[in-house]
Parts: sequence; C-alpha cells; structure tokens
Amino acid sequence: MPHRVGLGFDAHAFEEGRRLVLGGVELPHARGLAGHSDADVLVHAIMDALLGACGERDIGFKFPDTDPTYQGISSLVLLEEVMGILAERGYRLVNTDCVIVAQEPRIAPHIPEMRTRLSPILRLTPDKIGIKATTTEGMGFTGRGEGIAAVAVVLLERGEP
Repeated sequence: MPHRVGLGFDAHAFEEGRRLVLGGVELPHARGLAGHSDADVLVHAIMDALLGACGERDIGFKFPDTDPTYQGISSLVLLEEVMGILAERGYRLVNTDCVIVAQEPRIAPHIPEMRTRLSPILRLTPDKIGIKATTTEGMGFTGRGEGIAAVAVVLLERGEP
C-alpha cells in the first residue's frame, strides 16, 4: 500500500512535583503529568499513531514502563526511535493532526513552539503538523482538571523522505 493511516491516543493524570511537557515543550503549570517517561501525552499519541500505521505494536510494548532505561526519558528521544522504525519499513510521514484535551493549563499560546520543536524530528515543515486544543466543558477527568489526553492521526507514504 502506498499510503497508511494511523490513530493514536494517550492520557495521563496530573501529579505534583513533575514538569508539564507537551509536544516537547515545558509549559508553566503547578503540576506535571504522571508517567515513567516525561509523560508527554501529545508525543505519545503521535508515536502510537505512527507505530500503528506501519503495522507495529504500541509504545507500551516498544518502551515498557518496567524498563529502567526509559525512566524520566524525553519522549522526543523515543519519537526519534519511532521515526527510525518508519524509515526502516520504507515509510515517510506526510502529515499529522492532533488534539490535546485539557481543562488546564491554556494550551493555545504554546502550539507554535510545539510545532517548531516537533518539526525536525517528524521531518515535516510546521504547517504539516496540526495541533489543536480543546476542553471538555468540565466533563470527565480532563474537565475536572485531573489530567490531560491527546489524540493524533498520521498519514504515511511509502518511499524516500
């Protein structure tokens, strides 16, 4: 198949004493996200979408939280590894579109920096990296301010980057 689509989802609860990292960017906030790595839900959703599109298993399988190698690691490092898997399989990323679901903090002011930060790793110009933010109007765990979720879709194309 010349084209493949992948969908990824991730969610993490807030935790005191941690940095909040989204799209490889540290956001000012009183709490970060709980996780074995830096808990970057946006990058995790993108990685799962990429892995699914090229027929691989999810990031929990590739980078298990039982492996101390990944303790506190930047998700951008893991994303680089996933991009290597794509290249090995003969695919390149055409574009990605993502949604961050969070009641807090305000995400929109940080989106341009996230796109710029992800651009060289994804081997895309920032205009091919869609990132949007929404709230759930106070509903569910994100609406109650208990955590953040992200959804990503990717389009892969067979061939050279």
